[in-house]
Amino acid sequence: MYQPLAELLRPTSLDEVFGQAHILGPGCILRRIIESGNIPNLIFYGPSGTGKTTVANIIAEKTNRKLCRLNATTASTADIKEVVSQLDTFLAPNGVLLYLDEIQYFNKKQQQSLLEHIENGKITLIASTTENPYFSIFNAILSRSTIFEFKQITKEAALQAINRGIAFLEERNGVRADAEEGALSYMASACGGDLRKAMNALEVLFAAADLSGEVRISLADAKAVTQRSAMRYDREGDAHYDLLSALQKSIRGSDPDAAAHYLARLLEAGDMLSACRRLMVIACEDVGLAYPQIIPIVKACVDAATMLGMPEARIPLGDAAVLMATSPKSNSAYLAIDGALADVRKGKTGAPPRHLQNVHADSYSMEREQGYLYPHDFPGHWVRQSYLPEELTGAKYYEYGPNKLEQAAKRYWEEIKKP
Repeated sequence: MYQPLAELLRPTSLDEVFGQAHILGPGCILRRIIESGNIPNLIFYGPSGTGKTTVANIIAEKTNRKLCRLNATTASTADIKEVVSQLDTFLAPNGVLLYLDEIQYFNKKQQQSLLEHIENGKITLIASTTENPYFSIFNAILSRSTIFEFKQITKEAALQAINRGIAFLEERNGVRADAEEGALSYMASACGGDLRKAMNALEVLFAAADLSGEVRISLADAKAVTQRSAMRYDREGDAHYDLLSALQKSIRGSDPDAAAHYLARLLEAGDMLSACRRLMVIACEDVGLAYPQIIPIVKACVDAATMLGMPEARIPLGDAAVLMATSPKSNSAYLAIDGALADVRKGKTGAPPRHLQNVHADSYSMEREQGYLYPHDFPGHWVRQSYLPEELTGAKYYEYGPNKLEQAAKRYWEEIKKP
């Protein structure tokens, strides 16, 4: 029966697990828990291909509990009931170790059906998820579990795993492999931190080779079998929001290289619309009044991109990202509106001053009777009068940003408004 290389080489001990030294290295907390044999409820969070299932298997080997496996993408409430029915029977006299993969796909009712048995200790839950558990798993489960994050596999760790895979395939097929300079390094990088992808690529290379002699692994073949494999993206998942956040923070931090990088990843993943929307947000929030012309400029770039479509859309969107990354920054208006909203949500409102209210008539004289002073009738087109509701007199939301444009406006109004 065929078994994928990744399954054949699945580690059977913690020392064979690559890339998770921060939790599985000597003396680290998860390793100590596993070695103790006293396994609490655990949630493993991290990208696919980083060892979550492997570690769950290793834990199962160290307990004397019956191991049950469910995948939340296909399991139903009936499957949970089947697991529960085994409790306190000769099938599971010491309880059940339940490995629940992709727990984020269980709804609230399904997750809650496990609570009673998790709480009394008859079911020890080891759940894995590729989504942020604080968003995808209900609090009742979280409060009864300990979360461990599995990091994306580094290029160095992936290279170790690839070399192990080559040694296994050489022995199994009775051949010797010779890799062109840079080929294995490219594969380790292009797998995107997913060891399963790296093993799959390696298996394809050997399958395509003449196994009667030396197996030649060329850089061109390595590129062919790993094309686009480094992309981690799910429009509803963490990767989507992580990339958008990284794009905005890179532009806010005035790093055009990082801005181009994260924009490229969004575009390569086919998510141009999210990129367009985020670029408009950045124009208003992070460049703002330091360069207010940026808003129509970015809007024009976004319009051009949506009209052109990919691949040409990358050009105006790249223009927008780099221009904003190299522009002066100000979030003064963003802070002003958020401060005002915070007060409104606290109930700090009040009626507008009488002289600002609509007179509900077309009579110019009635407006004058309200006491409203028409600023255009005064020098500098300004006159001192109150505008905020009486309850908010003296409230301050806007502070001029320390950039050339806003400081010029500040000097102008200080001159106009001086006593």
